[in-house]
Amino acid sequence: MAGSKVGSIGEYIREQRQRAKISLRQLAAVSGISNPYLSQIERGLRKPSAEILQQIAKGLRISAEALYVQAGILDEREADTDAQAAIRADLLLTERQKQVLLDIYESFRKENEAVAEAAAADEEDPDLDVPGNDNEASAAEREDTDDARRTTP
Repeated sequence: MAGSKVGSIGEYIREQRQRAKISLRQLAAVSGISNPYLSQIERGLRKPSAEILQQIAKGLRISAEALYVQAGILDEREADTDAQAAIRADLLLTERQKQVLLDIYESFRKENEAVAEAAAADEEDPDLDVPGNDNEASAAEREDTDDARRTTP
């Protein structure tokens, strides 16, 4: 299975190179990788390291992350929202600060999603007991009982 991953990354790199309309020699030169080694990667004979993939990505002018995902180094993730992209692109934030902001942002999104799902479920079945309604009904019943006691001689 690992062999098929190696081959697929090579095929992907070749495809990207051909789309960019650059030769193997040109990519090797701009990436700083030897022509024979790059050829072996494209043919699936060699497995490139993350550093080599980063150099190839620069040469192809594509995201290194795309190559990492294709090579199986990173898991594919959902596309960033505008807010996430802005946080990741901010040069004044440290990596730690970016990660904290992204974690907080994601927790807010999950919380709001859960609230929206609960509201949608409530709209589908309005007879469902909603937490808190029992207390309101109990309070109203207690007021009626208190009023009845006051008026009874």
